[in-house]
Amino acid sequence: MKGSPALLTDQYELTMIGAALRDGTAHRPCVFEAFARRLPHGRRYGVVAGTGRLLEMIMDFRFRADEVAWLQEQGIVDAEAAQWLTAYRFTGDIDGYAEGELFFPGSPILTVSGTFAECVVLETLILSVLNHDAAVAAAAARMVTAARGRPIIEMGSRRTHEEAAVAAARAAYLAGFASTSNLAAGLRHGVPTAGTAAHAFTLLHDDEPTAFASQLAASGTQTTMLVDTYDISQGIRNAIAAAGPGLRAIRIDSGDLSVLAAQSRALLDELGAPDVKIVVSGDLDEYAIAALAAEPVDAYGAGTAVVVGSGAPTAGLVYKLVEVAGRPVVKRSENKATVGGRKTAVRRHKPTGTATEEIVFVRSAPTPEPGDRTLSRPLIRAGALVDGLPTLEESREHLRAALVSIPWEGLKLSVGDPAIPVTVLTT
Repeated sequence: MKGSPALLTDQYELTMIGAALRDGTAHRPCVFEAFARRLPHGRRYGVVAGTGRLLEMIMDFRFRADEVAWLQEQGIVDAEAAQWLTAYRFTGDIDGYAEGELFFPGSPILTVSGTFAECVVLETLILSVLNHDAAVAAAAARMVTAARGRPIIEMGSRRTHEEAAVAAARAAYLAGFASTSNLAAGLRHGVPTAGTAAHAFTLLHDDEPTAFASQLAASGTQTTMLVDTYDISQGIRNAIAAAGPGLRAIRIDSGDLSVLAAQSRALLDELGAPDVKIVVSGDLDEYAIAALAAEPVDAYGAGTAVVVGSGAPTAGLVYKLVEVAGRPVVKRSENKATVGGRKTAVRRHKPTGTATEEIVFVRSAPTPEPGDRTLSRPLIRAGALVDGLPTLEESREHLRAALVSIPWEGLKLSVGDPAIPVTVLTT
C-alpha cells in the first residue's frame, strides 16, 4: 500500500517531536526558513519551483492509522507522540517567494511559522520537493536561454524515477519548455504533451518507407518523422517521398548534430520541402544547445540533462529554525552559520527595470524605494491555502519576466558570481 505524504520524511523529525512533547517544548511558536547558502557551481541564479506541488502535499499531510501503528510497532514513537501524529494538521502560516521567482544565496524563499512540532515535521517534504524541482527548473531555464526562442520538448521520463519524471516535466515547463513527452504531467498539471515515434517503430516494419506510411496513416502529415534509424539522408528522402513537402518535421537523434542539421536543411530544400522543420535530440544540455545556435535547428528535445539538473541535481536548499517564541536563534557551526530572526526581502531595480540587488531585512519591515518589489507573499494562513495563488501558466510568465530583469551577464553559461548581490540588513 502506498503511504501518505506524511511518511515521506526522516525518522529524526518524529523522534524530535516525541522528545519535545515530553519536555513541553513542542508547542513553542517557531519560525523556520528555507534558503540556499550558496548556488550550485557555475550557476548565477536559482529558480523557485515546486511550490504548487508542495502546498497541495501539505494540505494532504496526514498520518493514517496504519502508519501510526507501524511507527509505534517499530519503537519510533511512543503513545503520546502517536496520539499527536494521529491528530496532526498544519495550522500555521507559510510565506514564500512566488513560484517562478529567482533566488540567490541567502534569499528566504520559504518561511514557515507555527509550533515547533507542526513545522519541523514538514522539513523533509519541503526540502525534497523544492530541492528537486528548483534544480530542474534552473537547468531548464538555462537551456531555454540557450535556445534563443526555439522550443524545447522535455523528454527525460526514462532517465529518472517515475514520480520524479512528472515533477521534472512540470518544472521544465515552468522554466519555459514548450511541452513534455510525459502524459502524467499533462493530466495532473496541464503541461502540453508531444511525441510521435521511436526507432523501435521503424525497426518493427519491413523497411523505412513502410514505417513512415503507417505513421502518416495514423497521424497525418502534421507529425515528426525520426529519420536516423538507418541512413539519415535516405531517411529524409523516404520521409518526403511518403509525406510530401507538407510534413511538419523530421527528428535527428544521433551523430554530429551541427553537421547533420546543416546537411539535412540543404537536402530538404533540394527536395522542395523548405517548410519542414528540423528537431534534434540526443543528450542535449544547455551547452550543446548553445553550440547549435547558428545551425538550422527549429526545435530541441532534451532529456537526461533536464531531469538531473544538468550536473546540479539539488538546489542546495536548507530548512533552519531562526526564531523561537519571538527570539532569534542562530546556528554557529563553521561553514553552516545562520542569521537568526524572521526575514523579509525586496528586489531592487533601476528605472529601466534591471535588477540591481536583493535586500534581506531581518526582523524589520522594508523601507520601500522606487523600483523595489516585495518578494515574499502569503501562501498558507492558519492552515488554509490563500485564495488566488498563481497558476502554473502565471508562474511560467513570472519566471520569464524575472529572467528579463537580471543583468545580461547573469544569463551567461560561464562560471561567475550570482547575477545580483544579496545584502542582509540586521538592524
